[in-house]
Amino acid sequence: MPPFPEEPQIHESAQGPRATPASSRVTPTPRPVPGPRSAVPPRPGPPRPAPPAQRAAGAKPGPASTPDSPRLRRRPGRPQIQLIPAPAGGALDAADEAVDLLLDSGRAPAEVLVLTTGDPHPWTAHERSFGEDAYWRQQDAADDVFYADGASAGQAKPRPVVVVAANGGDDTVKSVLPTALTRAQALLIVCGDPQQINSVLGAGV
Repeated sequence: MPPFPEEPQIHESAQGPRATPASSRVTPTPRPVPGPRSAVPPRPGPPRPAPPAQRAAGAKPGPASTPDSPRLRRRPGRPQIQLIPAPAGGALDAADEAVDLLLDSGRAPAEVLVLTTGDPHPWTAHERSFGEDAYWRQQDAADDVFYADGASAGQAKPRPVVVVAANGGDDTVKSVLPTALTRAQALLIVCGDPQQINSVLGAGV
């Protein structure tokens, strides 16, 4: 019986296009951020330290209130208050993420003030290394996000948005939150223990 003719080999380069399986995208739970998303121009001034936890690429802000980030009721003459639950050790990271989302949503850096109740933000420590006068000139220049610790919260000037990182100091939390409420012109975001924050703001609002 004559042998079958050898079938021609089809090289990979001659094959048609392959179907590439769609890569699965993991979208992290977004934090509440108001306002439309728009292109944000590069931020002038010295860069602040990058937040330890970066958001996944393409993540978009979610609705103004989610199950894990309840919104407190707004009262007449008071700013809107949003609560982002976080342990004291993670409150600073949560505040950094909230700031990033605010800027991504179209907020100008000069509209945001960040207050801490425990250890100062790395930006605060860095700027104060150049002296108190240079540090407070950053606030007066109003061209970037400004960071202040609990001890100097009373010297912070009002801004449309205030973000508080309740990263320690129970007594400081009780003093910083009412101050933050008077400095926030439109929105107050508090990152910390919900029970503690509600006990303070619930009594003072």
